[in-house]
Amino acid sequence: MRPSQHDARGTRGLFGALLASLAALAALLTTAPAAHADTAICEQFGSTTIQGRYVVQNNRWGTDQGQCITATDTGFRITRADGSVPTNGAPKSYPSVYNGCHYTNCSPGTDLPARLGTISSAPTTISYNYVSDAVYDAAYDIWLDPTPRTDGVNRTEIMVWFNRVGSIQPVGSQVGSATVAGRQWQVWSGNNGSNDVLTFVAPSAITSWNFDVMAFVRQAVARGLAQDSWYLTSVQAGFEPWQNGTGLAVTSFSSTVDTGSRLPPATGRVPDPRCLGERVSA
Repeated sequence: MRPSQHDARGTRGLFGALLASLAALAALLTTAPAAHADTAICEQFGSTTIQGRYVVQNNRWGTDQGQCITATDTGFRITRADGSVPTNGAPKSYPSVYNGCHYTNCSPGTDLPARLGTISSAPTTISYNYVSDAVYDAAYDIWLDPTPRTDGVNRTEIMVWFNRVGSIQPVGSQVGSATVAGRQWQVWSGNNGSNDVLTFVAPSAITSWNFDVMAFVRQAVARGLAQDSWYLTSVQAGFEPWQNGTGLAVTSFSSTVDTGSRLPPATGRVPDPRCLGERVSA
């Protein structure tokens, strides 16, 4: 039985409406941003990427106790931090977010490693959330090496302690104080058996800050712990917990590296930090 003209128009109308609805749905799926689901990481050295440009890592290297973190759009938070280790030794872990390369795991599209003498600035922003029922430091790590290596331990580690809670102290001993990037710091220097460590400790907690990583790099160069011919391989922001740590979080992180003609080729001479806008006292 052949349908009437009225039935045919109705069928074509329904079919056309269905096609229009499918086209609108396809356009919505194409243009709408993908929803982000927080990513839980409990593997010892598990990692993921955020913002398409940074790596978040669990990095539970100092204990066999459990630790879990959750990567967010802008950083991460510690959701499980079992056990404790002696406060006169190494921490349990260093969960962190970073730009650059860490043990062959490089962040997407990074400009690192980059030769220090070619970096005009390395602006970064960081915000932390702290807790009181734990022993930890909130540390921004800057890694330097004579070669553009993407694996293993670098020669010099610069640590910037934004906060410390409990009876812990940096590697080595305090060697003075310095004003760097407009802030006052205690300066510690030593070696952990694998690399030199230069640590800048804030006298009181800093929750968020925008600064130039190169201000601290210049301090390492001035103190003979790096040269302009060396390379910046990564910058990392996170926590070193000794006891507990659940609730600690990096709530935001950004890092860029601007390369260009900053300094002439290295001559072997160490620049005077007073010429670089920073004050040093022993």
